[in-house]
Amino acid sequence: MLIVAALLLVLCGCAHSYLGERYILIRLFKRDNVPHLFGSDHFTKATLRFAWHITTLAWFGFAALLVLLPDSTPVLLTVSIVAALSGMFAAYFTKGKHLSWLVFFVVSVLTLLSLIQAGC
Repeated sequence: MLIVAALLLVLCGCAHSYLGERYILIRLFKRDNVPHLFGSDHFTKATLRFAWHITTLAWFGFAALLVLLPDSTPVLLTVSIVAALSGMFAAYFTKGKHLSWLVFFVVSVLTLLSLIQAGC
């Protein structure tokens, strides 16, 4: 179950980075009204790109924790809670249109079920 949850997080991260770059960031950066900070829009664009892709790195990190620490109750509980909250945020703020909520809820349930199965 944890391997499936980890794979879902990695796939979600890859899709997030690729699709976000292609369909959101590049289009956003072509606009002429991106705020200028520190004299140009370069810092703003770099910050947005950094913030976007660091989310993917965080999901990769959660996936690694699921694989490397499958017997750690605190880690599994934390990943399950964070995935559930991520799913709730995605569902609420996009009114369910952004399907990441589904992936996050599946990750949360799989992680929680592995805790239950282990008897924790």
